[in-house]
Amino acid sequence: MKVLSLNLGSAVAVPYTQQPDGLTGIDKRPVDGPVRVFAPGPKGTGASGMTGDAVCHTRHHGGDDQAVYAYAREDLDEWERDLGRPLRSGVFGENLTVSGLDVSGARVGERWRVGPEVVLQVTSPRIPCGTFQGHMGEPQWVKRFTAKGAPGAYLRVLTPGEIRPGDAVEVIHRPGHDVTVALVFRALMVERALLPRLLEAGEDLPAEEREVVRKYRGRQAP
Repeated sequence: MKVLSLNLGSAVAVPYTQQPDGLTGIDKRPVDGPVRVFAPGPKGTGASGMTGDAVCHTRHHGGDDQAVYAYAREDLDEWERDLGRPLRSGVFGENLTVSGLDVSGARVGERWRVGPEVVLQVTSPRIPCGTFQGHMGEPQWVKRFTAKGAPGAYLRVLTPGEIRPGDAVEVIHRPGHDVTVALVFRALMVERALLPRLLEAGEDLPAEEREVVRKYRGRQAP
C-alpha cells in the first residue's frame, strides 16, 4: 500500500461551476513533493490540509474533516475502462492517489500512517457535484459516479508532517464497527433508510453526517 501521486490544485476560472466567482481548484496535478500536510481548521474557515492546494469555497469544501481527499488508482483504472479514455492521477480532484488500498471500503475512523510521520483518519465520502461533472465532461456524471459506489475518502490530519510520492501507507487502527465510507455514501445518496445505521460509528462519524442522521430520524418520528 503506497502513495502513487501527490496532487495539488490552483484556483482557476471555469464556465461550469455554479459559484459566483467562477473559480474552482478541482483540477489537481501531480507534484514531486515533499508536501506538508496539516489540520487546516474548521470548515468555513479552514481550506485544504495540503500545503499549496487551493480550496476555493470553504463553505462546502475543506476544513479539518475534509483536509485531504484520497482515491484508489485501481478505481481510476476501472473508470478508464468504463469511459474508454485515460485518466491521470488527480483528475478526480484527489490529493492522494494510492494503490493497494480499498479506499471506499475503509471504515470511518480508520487511521493510516503515511510515510514515517503523518497519521490520517478516514472521515467521510466525497459527494459528487455539478462542478465535478463539468470538470469531467461526461453526460450524467453525477448519476454514474453515484451508481459506481466508489467515492474515495476524505481524511482528517491527526499528526502533521511531510509526505512524498512513493511513501508507504499502513493501516494502524481499524474501528470495531463496520460503517465504511461506501456505506455512508450509499446512505447519503441512494438509500436514506440506511442513515440510522451510520450512528454505529459513534464519535468516528463526523458531526456533519451525524446532523444528517438526526434530521432524518426527526422526520421519521410519528
